[in-house]
Amino acid sequence: MKTVSIVVPCYNEEANVEPMWQALVNMFRQDLPEYGYEILFIDNDSQDRTREILRSICARDKRVKAIFNAKNFGQFNSPYYGMLQTSGDCTVLMAADFQDPVEMVPKYVKEWENGYKIVIGIKKSSQENKIMYWLRSCYYKTIKKLSDVEQIEHFTGFGLYDRKFIQVLRDLDDPTPFLRGIVAELGFRRKEIPYDQPKRKAGKTSNNFYKLYDAAMLSFTSYTKVGLRLATIFGSVCSAVSMVVALIYLIMKLLYWDRFAAGMAPLLIGMCFLGSVQIFFIGLVGEYVLTINSRVMKRPLVVEEERLNFGDDTEGENGESL
Repeated sequence: MKTVSIVVPCYNEEANVEPMWQALVNMFRQDLPEYGYEILFIDNDSQDRTREILRSICARDKRVKAIFNAKNFGQFNSPYYGMLQTSGDCTVLMAADFQDPVEMVPKYVKEWENGYKIVIGIKKSSQENKIMYWLRSCYYKTIKKLSDVEQIEHFTGFGLYDRKFIQVLRDLDDPTPFLRGIVAELGFRRKEIPYDQPKRKAGKTSNNFYKLYDAAMLSFTSYTKVGLRLATIFGSVCSAVSMVVALIYLIMKLLYWDRFAAGMAPLLIGMCFLGSVQIFFIGLVGEYVLTINSRVMKRPLVVEEERLNFGDDTEGENGESL
């Protein structure tokens, strides 16, 4: 019997984790009865009752596993790490808030059985804020044009991944993983299935402008060179123009001293313009350096505080193997 692993990252999802567990169990009973399964919840240091509820679920259902992170390790590391801990023949990554429809899983499994190593969902519409959806669309199109690597529009990571691809992720050993880009760059032949993204079933999203910006910059600095190339080219052009303007201004000032003695406005405007350009590109270069620094430091993806229902591999609250 083949086993399907389900990874459900969660953060402050006390209203969703038990309904998600029940929905997944019912889905396997009704639609995939011939498959074994494991459900892994990985909690990113929730501050509500999420962990208490997960303990209760794990006590009732030994096919449900849980990993409790020692702190919040971000929106990318925690799901990625959870995928690496699965033992099934394939792994499905999905959100705890029901924005990734449970009914998509049987469709993924069907295409996986047809030979696809990767089966992913592509949002064709969303019930989220219309402006936000439009901004996401603009971002996807922009990064797709700028990237040296193929990028997948409206792909959130929701999908099924064969154990061979999970092994690729393990071997990659990337301390700052961006799954969407990795799938596009290193993934096997894949099947894309469109779906309509519903609203959250309950609770409040933890996504904010900073997290969205963090995701955008990680993708931009990991898969494009255009920022650095633009800084180099634009900086060179501005430098050349500034030298020419400065030389012309010096000649004009020497020839027409009376007119240019008090004419500091052009110089001040030019200095402010060049200063703003320098600050912008220093910040952009800093984003690249930050990404490089995160990868060079080789810190662990997450630090576990506790894991449940992993058998002999279970760990205690101090993170040491029992």
